[in-house]
Amino acid sequence: MRADWNEYLQALDCYPSEQQLTQLHDYLSLLQRWNKVYNLTAVRNPDDMLALHLLDSLAVAHYIQGENCLDVGSGAGLPGIPLAIMQPERQFTLLDTNGKKTRFIQQAIIELGLSNAKVVQTRVETWQPEKKFDAIISRAFASIRDFVDSSLQHLPAKGCLYAMKGQWIESEWQALPDSVQIKKVHHLTIPTLQAERHLIEINARTD
Repeated sequence: MRADWNEYLQALDCYPSEQQLTQLHDYLSLLQRWNKVYNLTAVRNPDDMLALHLLDSLAVAHYIQGENCLDVGSGAGLPGIPLAIMQPERQFTLLDTNGKKTRFIQQAIIELGLSNAKVVQTRVETWQPEKKFDAIISRAFASIRDFVDSSLQHLPAKGCLYAMKGQWIESEWQALPDSVQIKKVHHLTIPTLQAERHLIEINARTD
């Protein structure tokens, strides 16, 4: 099974150490255990969790730039926990409003020994952090416009928003405010998953 994981991760340009591979495996095991009681995700089959949660999260890993990253609407720690495991040099803040989900994230951070991750339970719209974030990512928002409207205030001038989406819908791009622009759209291929996945990079206009 672990050999399969390595093959899938390498297809995503991720090359985990033995410790990181163990942490990724332990994270999914922890998620499966907690999910039975707290219903953190509708995905329950372990193989589906691997593709839909873990591999989907890590498909964006080599696109993220900057020293610190905010994961908005992190839910059960996705994509923040897998990214923090694979990128120990980058600081991650995982934000969600749901208490049972933030408690799970905190427990995962402790059990996995992630010194580069922390969790915040609040609404991103009203949050006032001490500093802004080079990268802000989310796969939780129904629309890119909602993500931009709620999160842009936490982004410095040279930072980047990363919206994880399924289908790329042009009307969403047309609905964005004039204050931002789409920098790049990446088509993602997730091993074992036959579904559209995209990562949209958005930054503030400088003109």
